[in-house]
Amino acid sequence: MENHLLFYILLALIPALETSDFFITPFRNIKKRSADDLIVNGIEIYSMKIDSKVTSRFAHNVITSRAVNRANVSKEVVFDVDLPKTAFITNFSMTIDGVTYPGTIKEKEVAKKQYEKAVSRGQTAGLVRASGRKTEKFTVSVNIAAASKVTFELTYEELLKRNFGKYEMLIKVKPKQLINHFEIQANIFEPQGISELEAQGSFITNDLSQVIKKSFSGKKGHVSFKPTIDQQRTCANCSTSLLDGDFTIKYDVKRDSPGDLQTREALLKILEDIREDDYFNFILFGSDVHIWKDTLVKATAENLKEAKDFVRAIDTRGMTNLHGGLMKGIEMLTTAFETNSVPKRSASIIILLTDGQPNEGVSDPQAIQANVKKAIQGRYPLYNLAFGYGIDYNFLEKMALENKGVARRIYPDSDSAIQMEGFYEEVANPMLTEVELNYPENAISDLTQNNFKHYYDGSEIVVAGRITDNDLNSLTADVKAQGAENDVTFSEQADVEETAKALQEQEYIFGDYIERLWAYLTIQQLLEKRTVAQGEEKENLTAEALELSLKYKFVTPLTSMVVTKPEDNEDKAAIADKPVEGTAKAAPGTQSYPTHSYLYSSPSIPSLYTSVDGDPHFIISVPQKEDAICFNINEETGAVLNLINDPVTGIRVNGQLIGDKRVSSDAKIQNTYFGKLGIENKQLELKLEVTPEKITLQKGRKKTVFTWLDTVTLRQEGLTVIINRKKNLVLSMGDGASFVIVLHQVWKKHPLHQDFLGLYTLDSHKLSERTHGLLGQFFHHIDFNILEIHPGSDPKKPDATIVIKNNKLTVTRGWQKDYRKDPKHGIDIPCWFVHNNGAGLIDGVHTDYIVSNIFDTTVN
Repeated sequence: MENHLLFYILLALIPALETSDFFITPFRNIKKRSADDLIVNGIEIYSMKIDSKVTSRFAHNVITSRAVNRANVSKEVVFDVDLPKTAFITNFSMTIDGVTYPGTIKEKEVAKKQYEKAVSRGQTAGLVRASGRKTEKFTVSVNIAAASKVTFELTYEELLKRNFGKYEMLIKVKPKQLINHFEIQANIFEPQGISELEAQGSFITNDLSQVIKKSFSGKKGHVSFKPTIDQQRTCANCSTSLLDGDFTIKYDVKRDSPGDLQTREALLKILEDIREDDYFNFILFGSDVHIWKDTLVKATAENLKEAKDFVRAIDTRGMTNLHGGLMKGIEMLTTAFETNSVPKRSASIIILLTDGQPNEGVSDPQAIQANVKKAIQGRYPLYNLAFGYGIDYNFLEKMALENKGVARRIYPDSDSAIQMEGFYEEVANPMLTEVELNYPENAISDLTQNNFKHYYDGSEIVVAGRITDNDLNSLTADVKAQGAENDVTFSEQADVEETAKALQEQEYIFGDYIERLWAYLTIQQLLEKRTVAQGEEKENLTAEALELSLKYKFVTPLTSMVVTKPEDNEDKAAIADKPVEGTAKAAPGTQSYPTHSYLYSSPSIPSLYTSVDGDPHFIISVPQKEDAICFNINEETGAVLNLINDPVTGIRVNGQLIGDKRVSSDAKIQNTYFGKLGIENKQLELKLEVTPEKITLQKGRKKTVFTWLDTVTLRQEGLTVIINRKKNLVLSMGDGASFVIVLHQVWKKHPLHQDFLGLYTLDSHKLSERTHGLLGQFFHHIDFNILEIHPGSDPKKPDATIVIKNNKLTVTRGWQKDYRKDPKHGIDIPCWFVHNNGAGLIDGVHTDYIVSNIFDTTVN
């Protein structure tokens, strides 16, 4: 233990303030078929437990769900968990009738073969995907036989962040059914001592308030919530659950005041909260750069009123001269300091708000980054707020990190103003600047980040390192910083032996937690540096982060977890990856907080994806609604439609329509299908043309032709093509999206129909946020609300009003076919059908997507 001591100096902020968010929902899409309150669709969940051990803010969380199949036939059970984006998965296993199937952490390249095998079966192999502003979804499903039991266990770790003076763990409880053994347990151990601990629930009644048990004394705190079945009921004889809402645990630790530090006042906070001594200004960067005032102005009542009027009158239409706006802002701050227009010790920051790509003035992202970094010269942190999905988040994040700031994505929901307020609150109360923590050079090694641009009120910094001097009795940290009026210096000392004794209380400590916390922080900081590094430096950072990820078994952007599960009398593997914010389009849900753990039983529901198949039917999955939208396109035979167009990755997919051999006597219009698909990747110099007769692959100047009678696995750098004879083709392009093309064959002498193709996009979140096309536009976030469900012309298919993209449309509840696993019969997918060629749902009209040929790059 003496070689892995953790240091805490409670002074500065680690960016990306997040709470530990849980959501518990055992079932979804379920229908009661038994009078037994505890059995739903033949599956009984007899136990669900969240067990959290928090030691020095580092949380070790274990989620365990147990179920039994009470039916007399096999049932599918799904374990579905939403994790905080700042967390790393460290372990997963499922045990079926005493046999355990574990997950193993591997390098991505090593896991690629398992990934490709899963994709070739027409399955979405990724088990982890972005699911909300703060979360990533982990999903595993398995079929269990009648009377069989299954136990799922997932472990993940994260460092809790201090926000507004408290650490917060939010558990959103929503079981949707009664559970025999439902339990939340949280054990907290803080060597400094716990100063306050509270636990509450939005759904708590007077009776349930007695069920919450909380206590703390000295260094230990404990919270438990374990309602009986009767206490879970909404009424004495009800079978519905009262547990529906937020369960929140908040605590803080004992801390000494840092003395007579003067609190620095807020800068560039929301106008309603800005203070008189602050200075501010606005710069608009549309086609031209406009400034509100010639210089920074003091936040007097008169100036604030004028500023609010100015903000209300802002027109954001037009081009985006991002470079010009930033350079003007940097120049204005620099001038203010040089002319002593602002206090010398002011903590100046630049906050950029944008919803578009730079397309006026200097528009090359690399040139903008270089110019901004050169102009700022480390003097001001740059915070970038990215609104919506039509922006290059990678670019904004790199530019912020290079200039000691952070980036945030602001989602286009009704609470955008609240999201902005949360961001401002993070950076609005700087108390110190240029904070530096120094330790004895010959006594420690492997130190994590120890210098910070700002320290913010109500936050803290964690620095971890390794003690190399085993004879060291005490460890001293020297702190230097700049205060509002003077420099601040002081020292903190920790007794090594006393600290080691304090950490020996194993009831609250999980393994070598200090070493794991050090690894957690180091990996996160290496990945952050890797984001802005290039060439050999990036390679070295990648190698170091990968080595630590594998050693400490963390699922990070560089590793994957291979999960092997029993299916159809054989073990099959799937892959759990860590999504990356810059490429993943996290689709925000409609709730303020994400879901956490739920276990449910259902028919075999396919993974979420987008597809076009049949004549042609488009299916768009909407994850946060656990539902789908569908529409048809009716166009003449021979028309070529642009399905996917990603200008960033250079991936484009077009499809050409064919028709029936003749129009049947009872048909109003001729049915059409896709008879030819073209997939192009400019970066790989790749063109793939697929028809029901042959497959033509062109890589550079080399062209290869296959038929559907072939069985082929072709692997080249950044490319994998798998042809499953007379069934489907799977195309994977490096770390990008994968496509499955399904072959539909009919009787050759059929008087009406002919062979055709279907297209399914897997891992579409790996395409850029600028992706468009009839399918591609739905890789971005889409949300809707259903109103006024009423009988339609078909008694089995009700109509409703859907509110989507600010349009109100009439839709019909129906089904479309998913042919990935069964090209002959397909699986019915329930969806809301949008009429008239998707009018009001797709951008523009469907004829806008007609192109001249299968590899044409221009839409109408």
